[in-house]
Amino acid sequence: MAIDLASLVRNIPDFPLPGIQFKDITTLIGNGPAFSQVINTMVDRYRGAGIDAVVGVESRGFIFSAPIALQLGVGLVPVRKPGKLPAETYQIEYELEYGTNRLEIHRDAFPQGARVLVVDDLLATGGTIAAASKLIERAGGTVAELAFVIELTFLGGREKLAPYPIFSLIQY
Repeated sequence: MAIDLASLVRNIPDFPLPGIQFKDITTLIGNGPAFSQVINTMVDRYRGAGIDAVVGVESRGFIFSAPIALQLGVGLVPVRKPGKLPAETYQIEYELEYGTNRLEIHRDAFPQGARVLVVDDLLATGGTIAAASKLIERAGGTVAELAFVIELTFLGGREKLAPYPIFSLIQY
């Protein structure tokens, strides 16, 4: 029997800033059967899809991308905040809903043309994932799909990320 995943996401008002309604996934991942359902649903979707690598976006994306990569039998490539990766990187600056940030990826993250699945916990305005996708392409990868546990449809991130294919489990 499928678990209602949306019922396990906790709303935190005014976090991290006033006016923002934060979707807290710790209540979902703290429920073993629900966490397993999330991972298994995504793995089932991408098994046999020719994925060469999974990219996890810092930091909550790591929670989901690691078990997905493991079950797909492919490598995990982290996209991280500045100064966290030890080898040569590509860097990009991007805008968030409430400021700016930078991301990095190793220059040798995958071979030219690798089909990459990008996994993160939440799609909001799309700025973080757009930046991560540009880094993947700069490093020689091809974005096969963008996968999210949660999508905040009212923020229009999906439109910003066109023409990348997008999959999300929970929509608000």
